[in-house]
Amino acid sequence: MSIDDNVSETAADETSFHYQALTPDLILDAIESLSIYPETGLLALNSYENRVYQFRCDRGNRYVVKFYRPHRWSNDQIQEEHDYALALAAEDIPIAVPVIVEGKTLHEFKGYRFTLFPSIGGRSFEVDNLDQLESAGRFIGRIHQYASKDTFKYREPLSSQILGDDALNYLKESGRVSEGISEQFFTVAEQVLAKAKEALADNQFETLRLHGDLHPSNILWTPDGPGFVDLDDARQGPAIQDIWMMLTGDRAQRLLQLDVLLEAYQEFCDFDQRQLKLIEPLRALRMIHYNAWLTKRWQDPAFPRNFPWFGDIKYWEQQTLAFKEQLAALNEEPLSLMSF
Repeated sequence: MSIDDNVSETAADETSFHYQALTPDLILDAIESLSIYPETGLLALNSYENRVYQFRCDRGNRYVVKFYRPHRWSNDQIQEEHDYALALAAEDIPIAVPVIVEGKTLHEFKGYRFTLFPSIGGRSFEVDNLDQLESAGRFIGRIHQYASKDTFKYREPLSSQILGDDALNYLKESGRVSEGISEQFFTVAEQVLAKAKEALADNQFETLRLHGDLHPSNILWTPDGPGFVDLDDARQGPAIQDIWMMLTGDRAQRLLQLDVLLEAYQEFCDFDQRQLKLIEPLRALRMIHYNAWLTKRWQDPAFPRNFPWFGDIKYWEQQTLAFKEQLAALNEEPLSLMSF
């Protein structure tokens, strides 16, 4: 069965699933099935797609247990993520790796797949701290240096079909976009997607194995430097995908951050600066996918509780404006370090 077959077959189950059966007792029983016995309570960590809890066991070790959302990834896709993390760690890259218990990293208990990770302590990564940014850029270069040696077999690619067309079609069919604004929203969203797809088609680059979701919250700052977490969205795609989400502020600030990141990155891995043309197209795909993701997950009680502002007409008015601004950004000259 191909990845696309697996995704299409389970799409209905994925949208209707919720975590109500994942009780504290079940979580504890799952952990104890690995002969690891929590000494503290379970501290829920900030995760919506999966369910993630931190605890300390009776031997004093601190762990994070992650319960994967059923029907989202296949076992092969999850295992490929785990193997990639372990291989990066073997290259002395500071990344959270799954704990191997009885020769396995992926476990199952009463229908739930789960994994243990060692708990990584650290404080928030500061994108405006150029020293931290330089260190992160150096390690991203090392990650990509290793990642370019092979390709993913099971993980989804970074695709305008999956993140763009499929996501926008889902939004249209869902009926979640407020009627009073839907025509305006979809008109500009379609324009944004068309422009993004055109840019991506015109600018083809070699792909590599990516972190895939490398925003600042997925980097912790430790006494030894950056620590990378959460390869849940690891996929095959262009290198710029693991860089652009750390660029914030106005154009001058983003150029400075980009200069610091890439100078450090290129100590270990070459970077084709023509990929800078992909930043706004990739941002456009992320915007479309994000709205479809919230819509798809709305039956999970955690989403209405944590995103109460989602779905009313004011939200879609704001999104319509955001897409108009993104359309303008797609028509601007891309960032260029030559001009900087």
